[in-house]
Amino acid sequence: MTVTFKDVKADLLDQIAQGVMPPGSLLPNETDLAARYGCARATVNRAMRELAEEGIVERKRKAGTRVRSAPIRQARFAIPVVREEIEAQGADYRYSLIQHRKQDVPDWLRARLSLRRGQKIVHVVCMHWADGVPYQHEDRWINPEVVPGVLRASFATSGPNEWLLAEVPFSNAEISFMAIEADQDLADHLDCAPGTALFRTERTTWLPDGPITLVRLTHRQGHRITTRY
Repeated sequence: MTVTFKDVKADLLDQIAQGVMPPGSLLPNETDLAARYGCARATVNRAMRELAEEGIVERKRKAGTRVRSAPIRQARFAIPVVREEIEAQGADYRYSLIQHRKQDVPDWLRARLSLRRGQKIVHVVCMHWADGVPYQHEDRWINPEVVPGVLRASFATSGPNEWLLAEVPFSNAEISFMAIEADQDLADHLDCAPGTALFRTERTTWLPDGPITLVRLTHRQGHRITTRY
């Protein structure tokens, strides 16, 4: 049977959990582990990388890999396709485009994303509905210098959320969660009274070439996000 990186990772996790490799202990090097598991060194390397990314072990050049004394707990949030999110709840999905234009980058966004003065940006505002009830208001800015294909996208029948996930990967992301009060525009779109407390997710993604997009996703009262670690 071929040993995969998942097999190696699972066995190392089990040894750490059982105290065979207690906090602070030094793990064998990759060559020795590859020989132990009967697999390629690259297989061990991937397993070790994932354990390090999940905060279970700490890798230091020339010092080896040790089990962390206090594992880093990381809550991870997937970037969902809102249509799939709504349909998974058994609801009918509907999309509507409110605004789509190319414009100069506003000063506040230029400062946030370190863009040049006078640079162009694509601004898209749209709504997502579940069984005819407002579900999510999407206010998104997309950088055409990093994603030039956005200049040809119309977003008339489907939103930028789905288009971006299919069109371009990202290397870094920053996600913030906050409570806001509905202004008149949000109140009109989300069918609530001005001043109503709403749930907002603000997300920015980057590639090495620069920022891809900044989006503000606003939901009605009662929305929740759940993750496990």
